[in-house]
Amino acid sequence: MQIWRRIRTRLEDDASRETFENWLEPIESEELDGQGVLQLIAPNSNVRDLLETEYKPKILAAAAAVGVQVRDVSFLTRPSTPRQEGTLSGAEPLQQSFNFKDRSTSQFSGKYRFDNFVVGSCNEFAHAAAQAVAANPAKAYNPLYMYGGVGMGKTHLMHAIGQRLEENFPGIRVVYVSSEEFMNEMIASLRYDRMSSFHERFRAADALLVDDIQILGSRERTQEEFFHTFNTLHNLDKQIVLSSDMPPKLVPGLVDRLRSRFSWGLMADIQPPDLETKMAILDRKAEEAGIRLPDAVRSVLATHLRSNIRELEGALIRLMAISSVAGAEITTAMAKQALRSIAVEDEARPTLAAIQRAVAEEFDLKPVQLSEKNNAKAISYPRQIAMYLCKEILGMSLPEIGKSFGGKHHTTVLHAVGKIDKLRSRDESLNNLIHRLSNRFS
Repeated sequence: MQIWRRIRTRLEDDASRETFENWLEPIESEELDGQGVLQLIAPNSNVRDLLETEYKPKILAAAAAVGVQVRDVSFLTRPSTPRQEGTLSGAEPLQQSFNFKDRSTSQFSGKYRFDNFVVGSCNEFAHAAAQAVAANPAKAYNPLYMYGGVGMGKTHLMHAIGQRLEENFPGIRVVYVSSEEFMNEMIASLRYDRMSSFHERFRAADALLVDDIQILGSRERTQEEFFHTFNTLHNLDKQIVLSSDMPPKLVPGLVDRLRSRFSWGLMADIQPPDLETKMAILDRKAEEAGIRLPDAVRSVLATHLRSNIRELEGALIRLMAISSVAGAEITTAMAKQALRSIAVEDEARPTLAAIQRAVAEEFDLKPVQLSEKNNAKAISYPRQIAMYLCKEILGMSLPEIGKSFGGKHHTTVLHAVGKIDKLRSRDESLNNLIHRLSNRFS
C-alpha cells in the first residue's frame, strides 16, 4: 500500500481534481509481487478497463519518477457485495449523486430560433444545411458538422435544429449535450457501473446534437465510447449534428476513425460576420430589446468591434446600460464609451500581436518578419507555429489568421495548422515549446 500511495501522490500532481477523485483515489493495491508486478484493485470492471487502456503507462512512469522498480501493472476488480451494487462506500445512491437531464422538458432555449437567426454570406450555407436537417433528419446530411470561431452562431443553430425537430416530429427523442457533458456522464456511469443507462440515453436517441466536439481530442476512452455511439446511431439512420471550432482534420488528438466519420456527411463552415451582417445583427438585437438604434451608432459599433456576435451583443447591453443611467437617448458618444470599456477588458486577453511577439522571441526574430513574404524555413516554421497558436488560443478563423500574416490564403493557414498538429505528436521539443507558449497566455 505504501508503494501505491507514493505513486498516487505523483499522479495527483499531473491529474485534474475530477480525474484523481473519480479514477485514482478509489483504487486499492497489493504490494509488489516477486516479479515486480504491482496489483491494483478497481471498484468495478468499467474502472478496471479504463485504467488498463489509459492509465497504465502513466502509472509506470510515475513509479519510475518516485524511484520504485515496477516491471508491470495488473488490474483486478474488487469482489461484489450487496452494498456495492446499490451504493458505493461513502457515496450517495446514484439517483441522488448523479442524474441525467430531465427529458420531460425541452432542452432548447426559445431565444435561439431559425426565424431570429441573422443570415449573411458568412453563415448562409450552414443555416440552409441546418434547416434541411431539421426538415428531413438523417435524409439530407448525416452527420452535419458545423464549425467556426467562438461566438459565430453555432450554438444558436444547434438549438434551432432541436426545436424544429421537436415541432415537426412530436415524440422524437432529441439528445443535446456538449462534449464535456457527454464525457462527464460517461465518467459517472463508468464509476457507478451504470453504463447500460448511459447507452440507453445516447444510443436510443432519434437525433443526437453535440456541441464543442473538439473537446474529445486526446480523450481516448471518451472517443472510444463516442465512436460506438456514432456507429450505432448512423447505422440506424438517426440524425447526428456536431459543432466545433475547427474542421475534423485540425482537431488535436482526434483518432482517424472519428475524423473520417465526421466527414461522412456535410461540413459547413461559419465565417466571421462581415460589416453588413454585423449591422443586421445589431438591428435585430435592438429590435428584440425594444430600443431604437440610430444609424450612426450602429455604424460605430459594427465598424470598431471584432467579428464576434457575442461581442456585438455585449456592446449593445453596455450601451443600453449607459443610456439608462444617463436617462437619455442613445448617442454615438455613448457608443464610444461602451467600446472603451470593452477595449479595457481586452487588454487582459491574449492577442494575435502578443502571440506573434512571443513566437518571434523564441526564434530570435522580429514580429514583422512573420508576416513578410519570406518562405525560408527559418521564417516559415515559426510562422506556422504562430498560426497554430492563433487558431488554438484565440479561436480565429483561417481567413482571419491568413489576413493577419501578410494576406496568406486560408489554405496556407490550414496546411500550417495541420502540419504543426501532426508534428507535435512525434516531436517532443516542439510539443514542449507549444505548451510553454500556451501557458504564457493561460
